[in-house]
Amino acid sequence: MKEIKFSIPNISKQDINLVGKIIRSGWLTHGKYTSLFENEIKKFTKAKYAVSVSSCTAGLHISCLAAGFKKGDEVIIPAQTHTATAHAVEYTGAKAIFSDVDYPSGNISLIDLKRKVTKKTKGLIVVHMAGYPCDMKKIMTFCKKNKIQVLEDCAHAMGSFFKGVHAGNFGVSGSFSFYPTKQITTGEGGVVITNDKNFYDKIRKLKAFGIDKDIKDRKKQGDYDVKSLGFNYRMTDFQAALGYNQVKKYKKNLATRHKIAKRYIKNFSKVKNIRFMPYSKDSSYFVFQIFCKNRDNILRELKRKKIGVSVHYSNPLPKMTFYKKKYNLSLKNFKFASIYGKRNISLPMYPKLKINEVDKICDTIIKLV
Repeated sequence: MKEIKFSIPNISKQDINLVGKIIRSGWLTHGKYTSLFENEIKKFTKAKYAVSVSSCTAGLHISCLAAGFKKGDEVIIPAQTHTATAHAVEYTGAKAIFSDVDYPSGNISLIDLKRKVTKKTKGLIVVHMAGYPCDMKKIMTFCKKNKIQVLEDCAHAMGSFFKGVHAGNFGVSGSFSFYPTKQITTGEGGVVITNDKNFYDKIRKLKAFGIDKDIKDRKKQGDYDVKSLGFNYRMTDFQAALGYNQVKKYKKNLATRHKIAKRYIKNFSKVKNIRFMPYSKDSSYFVFQIFCKNRDNILRELKRKKIGVSVHYSNPLPKMTFYKKKYNLSLKNFKFASIYGKRNISLPMYPKLKINEVDKICDTIIKLV
């Protein structure tokens, strides 16, 4: 049986040639493609500002710092997310407070979010799980009323919209991932978008040691000052070059993802034991998720049949040893995050995936359930 991979990066020969050109030039950082890449991100998301970073985690970290989160503060995050979301909060000295999620979307539960707010609550990080957008109208209305700063973890959300507005434009910032399995890849890497000039200035300095002047802005070599503590969270120019054309061509990539999603939905629509989110024109379809009660058995069989799948995510963060011990957490308080973790399967979703391969994946799973 021919192997169907879980993910294949959408990298063209043109992308590879451009990366080679940058490497051969010897100008590997602070080059023009970093700016060009950021500009393409701004065009696609319609954000005023974009700052490339070394990873989405780095973007979340400096966003939390720029938001002013510190020791004594509480920041609410969904219990179902990658550990990077919680770590970014913890790096600042603030405390990550976990909220249950809605099922089967995996997005933060507004009902439980409201229960978790205290006098110490300073922030909220929403996660657009699997590219399916959160209800940002209800979330922003509540948070503005309660003076809670909102950050968006958009690791899955390149191409996700809510009421015509791209994800990442609702909160003070949105942090995106360009990890190899994502819709666009730069190997490792990420970007932060914002519409706040002061916030932009803060994260731009934080990602580069706290240095107050970019190389292009220095009147003479070495003429800069460091006025605050910063980090080395920069993206290389050849990474930016790898992502540049992928962003320019992303509308086509996104259209293909929607075509594949519709095929999954058509194939699974009459199967009672498989649950999934309804089709959404606003989802980026980072992956297509289904939910099955006998999930682990299905995973084993799919692996045996050489069909690549993944899980996003199996263990809610309150189950992770670090957070469970630090905050004495119990999974009893995260009912739907636990159900989500036990049942979700992420199916392949990429432009090079053929429709007959989608059908094969679906037929195999339908027989297994």
